[in-house]
Amino acid sequence: MISRKVFRSVALLAVIALLLGAVGSVTRAQTVELRILWYNDGNEGEVYRAALDKFEAANPGIKVTLDVVGFSDLHNILQANIEAGTPPDMGSITQLGRFQGRYLDLRPFLADPEAFEANYPESFLNWLRVPGGEDKGIYGFPRSVGVSGPYVNVTLFEQAGVPLPEGDKVTWAEWIDLATKVAKATNTPYAVAIDRSGHRTFGPMMSYGAQILDPATGRFTVDSEGFRKFAMEMKRWHDEKLTPAEVWIGGGGAYRAAKEYFVNGELVFYYSGSWQISAFTREIGDAFEWRAVPQPCGETGICGGMPGGTALVAFAGTKHPQEVAKVMEYLASTEVNTETSANSLFLTGNLKAIEQGVPYPASKEQFDVFLGNIPKLPEQGWRLQGHPFIDIINVETRDQLGRYFAGEIDLDEAIRRLQAKVDEACDKEPNKCLPWK
Repeated sequence: MISRKVFRSVALLAVIALLLGAVGSVTRAQTVELRILWYNDGNEGEVYRAALDKFEAANPGIKVTLDVVGFSDLHNILQANIEAGTPPDMGSITQLGRFQGRYLDLRPFLADPEAFEANYPESFLNWLRVPGGEDKGIYGFPRSVGVSGPYVNVTLFEQAGVPLPEGDKVTWAEWIDLATKVAKATNTPYAVAIDRSGHRTFGPMMSYGAQILDPATGRFTVDSEGFRKFAMEMKRWHDEKLTPAEVWIGGGGAYRAAKEYFVNGELVFYYSGSWQISAFTREIGDAFEWRAVPQPCGETGICGGMPGGTALVAFAGTKHPQEVAKVMEYLASTEVNTETSANSLFLTGNLKAIEQGVPYPASKEQFDVFLGNIPKLPEQGWRLQGHPFIDIINVETRDQLGRYFAGEIDLDEAIRRLQAKVDEACDKEPNKCLPWK
């Protein structure tokens, strides 16, 4: 027979166990679980996971999971989730205009919305806003900024005895002339290359004076002197075999970078973007000296590049807007953004971090070249990149110019086809083609 004393002890232990279990259940119930739809570019996932681990340690009531998918599937998965009414809490995306109107306005939930807004270019924040000028929401921030721009193989210039031009007003004509001389003197296969992407051509076209986007209407104006001039210049590169034909001709209608030619020392002058720095640092190593150089200029005096990048955004369907805002404000802070940008070797879009300097552990001089370009980017470039139909004009420019370079169609036909495609998009959804305000 169990004594009363033992019985009371056992009963007390049972009550304590029940209370502890109840407390554990309450704790688990109070933990908010947030999900970020994510794609990895380099080591970014590891870097942000480390930052989120610190956040979770300081905020034990919030757990954040990175749902990693392939970049090629990212936006279609997100579109399907949004249409099904099950969007993630947050997402790391590049097609920013595509989801305008679907984002969560963080402004009411942020501890300091004014500081958040002041830390990032308004032009970038506008990419997430519904066009027309009335939308002042804060929906996310640039997790990393991309800027199109050129690289040169310095070693080849030295071997050819050709000095690199100085200053930030070197023209496209000057660069191509010098690159051609270097390629001939060193028996290098190619003088110049540019990625197979409409986006990559827009900066040079603006340098040549193209007005691709009409500020008065928000619609596209493809047929301009600047568009034609640069398209004809690229055709000359192909006709004279100054550029690898495989990049733009063929390829099954897909994006293709010319990176392999530069990494292998087969290319003198390569127009791509800031996102290549981390890859070049790893893959080229000590094989040769390379350098990022300022944007080439056109006859107009414009030295135009295109912005791009990845935004971390919040979605309106989240059930935990306060917690989402807390995560976003933490990751967007100058301190954390500086750390994640340095550790992942990507450009920051945080204006205060740019002003203070980012301690990149490698290739800092190259990053500084691109960081210096951000404040100088043409407003047209920001507007174009944030347009809801940027992907349509990007893909169509790529494909129609590819056919033109291959000799399948002439430039007039390429422009006609491209203009028809973007006109069709704006006619179908005129509310997405609005004047700048």
